[in-house]
Amino acid sequence: MTSTMPMPGGEAVAAVSQNGRRPSEVYGPVGRSPWLDIDWREHQRWTIVHGQPVNTIDLGSGSPIVFVHGLTGSWPNWLEQLPVLAAEHRVIAMDLPGSGHSPMPRERISISGYARLLDGLFDELQIDSAAVVGNSMGGFVSAELAIAFPQRVERLALVAPAGLSTYHDPRATRALPALRRLEPALAACTAWGAANADAIARRPRLREVILGVLTSHPSLLGAPLTAELVRGGGGKPGFMQSLEANLDYHVRDRLSEIACPTLIVWGERDRVVTARDADVYAELIPGSRKVMFEDTGHLAMVERPAAFNALLKEFLSE
Repeated sequence: MTSTMPMPGGEAVAAVSQNGRRPSEVYGPVGRSPWLDIDWREHQRWTIVHGQPVNTIDLGSGSPIVFVHGLTGSWPNWLEQLPVLAAEHRVIAMDLPGSGHSPMPRERISISGYARLLDGLFDELQIDSAAVVGNSMGGFVSAELAIAFPQRVERLALVAPAGLSTYHDPRATRALPALRRLEPALAACTAWGAANADAIARRPRLREVILGVLTSHPSLLGAPLTAELVRGGGGKPGFMQSLEANLDYHVRDRLSEIACPTLIVWGERDRVVTARDADVYAELIPGSRKVMFEDTGHLAMVERPAAFNALLKEFLSE
């Protein structure tokens, strides 16, 4: 596989095959990922935020970075980032209520409610402000946090955020009645997938079925990472409410209020949130910087971890 993709310095460079000599440019993890050698139980805690238990991962020390996953995701979406950035930072990831291991919230799920939860999480973790990195719905929530609680966000990295074309998206809106009827069956199917994540991850064709919409080349992601992605996203009770929250919340007219340095990252082959939204986000957020990854889908941090991590490190050091 040979293509070009933008790298941290902004230049387009030739990507090489998985067996080439430039691992920062290949697709998927390179070598043995650091997260495989961490006992994550040592870094897990239940954080009570506004009476809500939130499954939280907290490791490292230094200036904090908070990672926010998207719809159908969970904290392991950031496995390729957490140990790498923990070498110089305190890194925090959580399961948003209704996702991963965090139970459903008392109130109905909303983008503004998730932003308030993050504000409360900062208080509970004794963090005044942090760099915030969000993907998809997590990017939407992170943008809302930067607008509603600007004192919390020092730097903002948005990875294929929802919030623009997803607002009242006609295709998703038309599908909602059927999805509501099928919700129990969908939950059962994804729960089965989560329970059989290791077996699914060992079979390339099943990887294509499970992750083919989210990523460009599921077969290249490797079985360990695939298993964690599948396990973290299956059968969670907050899916429908979170989907509706993405469709119903309007943020376009408020994006100009984001005052912190902002990085916008997108995969050019994103089939979940159109890459055309990258230009709109870049136009609406003052002084923001846009980076596009070629031959990459909705999960740039999973699909291009080495290049993504280098880009994020550069952004944090500016």
